[in-house]
Amino acid sequence: TDRHGFCSKKATKRFLQWAESFDPDLVWLHNIHGYYINIELLFAWIKSRPQMQVRWTLHDCWAFTGHCSHFSFVGCDKWKTGCSSCPQKTRYPASFLLDHSEENYARKKAAFTGVQNMTLITPSRWLADLVGKSFLQEYPTEVRYNTIDTNVFKPTPGDFRKRYGLENKKIILGVGFGWGVRKGLQDFIKLSSMLDESCVIVMVGVSEKQRKIMPENVLALPRTNNARELAEIYTASDVFFNPTYEDVFGMINLESQACGTPVVTYRTGGAPETITDPRSVVVEQGDLEEAIHHIKIIVDQK
Repeated sequence: TDRHGFCSKKATKRFLQWAESFDPDLVWLHNIHGYYINIELLFAWIKSRPQMQVRWTLHDCWAFTGHCSHFSFVGCDKWKTGCSSCPQKTRYPASFLLDHSEENYARKKAAFTGVQNMTLITPSRWLADLVGKSFLQEYPTEVRYNTIDTNVFKPTPGDFRKRYGLENKKIILGVGFGWGVRKGLQDFIKLSSMLDESCVIVMVGVSEKQRKIMPENVLALPRTNNARELAEIYTASDVFFNPTYEDVFGMINLESQACGTPVVTYRTGGAPETITDPRSVVVEQGDLEEAIHHIKIIVDQK
């Protein structure tokens, strides 16, 4: 019905009854979209407690749009002035019938503005800059980069190359959860045709359906929930390629570099802010020729 964030009244009232009895000095919000809380009731309660401090960590753009959580891929700027006729109505939070983006935008603006003691926190300067152009610009905004567990993501020797018969190959790695056009799936497929026999692409997080259409020089692996195994794959690879077209930050870039493997990534969202290894490179979004140029330089040096 495209009423994301405006339902769940009974559940929200139960939560707020408990919250009122708990009497917090500080409320720290993270993602409040996910079909479980009513944002108007929540923020009305917050505004009724002007003495209470509020922190809100934004992990995407949903807080200041009329519908979507990301808009850079489709190049939509309606969020700056007022949403309507949403071009991503069928994407999360999906609505297959109605488009209430114009009304949602107005209701969000009314609910989220006017809080006495609220500070916004973003994981990238890129997102903070967007917040400064939105109706949330009245609030102080802090940039706090996400971090990774370097006790897990560190150079981790393993038998990955031997297990898959890749001892004499140069490995170009891609890791994604929910591979699709926005994650750069099509760019990896194009890249596979531009490589010689000395190179192989390893893609982690590929679905069974996607695996069946992969070229022969792509080793398609399912998603792993084992962080150590992922660290071994990062370490075994020569270069990590992240052709993302929509990203608030890019934790996988940090993970790869922490394991000693440099990154080639697109200039997308906060991805450039993740570069820590001097060998890593940022190229313009979609410039596959430039990306492969730097990929070859990196693998030839290893």
